[in-house]
Amino acid sequence: MALHHRAPDLKNDTLLRALARQPTDHTPIWLMRQAGRYLPEYNATRAKAGSFLKLAKTPDLATEVTLQPLERFPLDAAILFSDILTVPDAMGLGLHFAEGEGPRFQHPVRDERDVAELVVPDMSDLRYVMDAVRQIRRELRERVPLIGFSGSPFTLACYMIEGSGSDDWRTVKIMRHARPDLLHRILDVNARAVTAYLKAQIAAGAQVAMIFDTWGGMLAHEDYLPFSLDYARGIVKQLSVPTILFTKGGNPWLAEIAASGVAAMGLDWTTDPRRAREIAGDRVALQGNLDPLALFAPEKAVREAARRVLDAFGPQPGHIFNLGHGIQPKTPIESVAALVDEVRAYSSGCRKRSAGS
Repeated sequence: MALHHRAPDLKNDTLLRALARQPTDHTPIWLMRQAGRYLPEYNATRAKAGSFLKLAKTPDLATEVTLQPLERFPLDAAILFSDILTVPDAMGLGLHFAEGEGPRFQHPVRDERDVAELVVPDMSDLRYVMDAVRQIRRELRERVPLIGFSGSPFTLACYMIEGSGSDDWRTVKIMRHARPDLLHRILDVNARAVTAYLKAQIAAGAQVAMIFDTWGGMLAHEDYLPFSLDYARGIVKQLSVPTILFTKGGNPWLAEIAASGVAAMGLDWTTDPRRAREIAGDRVALQGNLDPLALFAPEKAVREAARRVLDAFGPQPGHIFNLGHGIQPKTPIESVAALVDEVRAYSSGCRKRSAGS
């Protein structure tokens, strides 16, 4: 992993400084799913595209929605607008989005034959993603860094095996116990695919990589390392930019994640930031971790919640403010504006008071 994360040409490199655990004038903030359905302009662009997949696969439109939240709020990073399932889609599994039902695969991976046919996709099949990354970097004009991302090998495998989202991921868990060898073969292909995919995003201009391990937290305690973290760790070692790993429900494995080579651990709202600080020490930065539903409260309560999170993480360098999961579709825009304003004002005020004491 790159040891020197500064990008001297950036007008705002606060995120990169925080990832390198260097002092910053304020705590950087960006939001998971910051380009999304809570913004009327996103909904207008989505309607223009005609479908979610068309939106994600059209670089001009993906660029447009990536930049929309930065026009409204003084955020410290842009994150590529895409979907974690682009990789298995490029593997030929037949991704489609059923209205009101979320993603589905026509060809789930469930038996020996399915697994034998899995191959790392040619990155030319994902060229639309790299084209979007290049276009976003151009249009950002070095305002803030651009985060590229992928799903983790395990989270991708969950959708590939189940064929859709699930309440209990029963098919995945049955495979883990009945045919762990098959699951490992899927994870190996996914890890090689995610590595190639993130390297291509970095080559196109992504300055930070994020791995979303959305479903790693549903694994049994003894299964998280061999079926999730070990594969993510192998990817991180091969990337040349700072990497953030977010495992929703990852509380039991914070020490192992901190030792995995990532630049930062993403924390959900069930994590005690003070405990995470103790575990992480000065090895990694921390990202998180306001409950997204706190944004449905009145403005005063939103601002108080932001201050509580900042106080809990403490004054040490290496905190990136974020939500504990993605922003909800009907979140009031005024609450997001209040949150971003409070994080910047309160954190910079704390630093000034600390410097003056």
